[in-house]
Amino acid sequence: MSAGPLAGKRVLVTRPREQAAALAELISEEGGEPIVFPAIEIAPVADLRQFYAIADRLEQFDVAIFISPTTVQRVLGLLEGRRWPERVRVAAIGGGSKRELERRGFAGVLAPSQGEVDSEALLALREFASVRGQSIVIFRGQGGREFLGNTLSERGARIEYAECYRRILPAVSPREPQWAREALDAVTISSSEGLANLVTLLGAWRRDWLRESALFVPHSRVAAEAARLGARETIVAGSGDREVARALIAYFRPAK
Repeated sequence: MSAGPLAGKRVLVTRPREQAAALAELISEEGGEPIVFPAIEIAPVADLRQFYAIADRLEQFDVAIFISPTTVQRVLGLLEGRRWPERVRVAAIGGGSKRELERRGFAGVLAPSQGEVDSEALLALREFASVRGQSIVIFRGQGGREFLGNTLSERGARIEYAECYRRILPAVSPREPQWAREALDAVTISSSEGLANLVTLLGAWRRDWLRESALFVPHSRVAAEAARLGARETIVAGSGDREVARALIAYFRPAK
């Protein structure tokens, strides 16, 4: 552990296990102690017939929107061996999703670059101002906000959802883990659902954790929900790993 700006800080990383390693590594590089405790588990969809029915006519769509890095990973895993149609543009909500698409060879990814990266920011892009007559597929997990699809429909687009995974509450041992017996300096939250799950998971061991630790959240909506639940302090850090790491460093760096 290096003597970096996060030296001595214990940071709870609650991303799904498949996504936690990169943020945990960034925290370690800055001297912190990451504690990986997933608040969401990613599970397969029991029936993928609807997903593949859309995949089989993917070339008919004008735009494909990916909701999260998990969505990118799941969709492209399920489509392995298939060539992506050149006419179908790709869009992403958030820098993490955009980077994951670019890492896998996609160019010209439509994504918001300023402010809070969310459905509203994506809809504000000029490419989505006039979508009448376009066919748009939204790749996502089961459930979630309908705002994006509803707004695009109101603008005249034909919307279809292709769901490729489920988010579930992780199963944990009823026995309190060793790390939960000591104070946490910060908790990173990836979504409103993750926050709700964490309240459930930690409730039996650390009833006061919301008031003891600084919470780093991706969006003002999550911050508002955390405040409603009694959080002492929330910092809107963004959703990307490096964004969260920068926010942690800025928060804990000693004042000069």
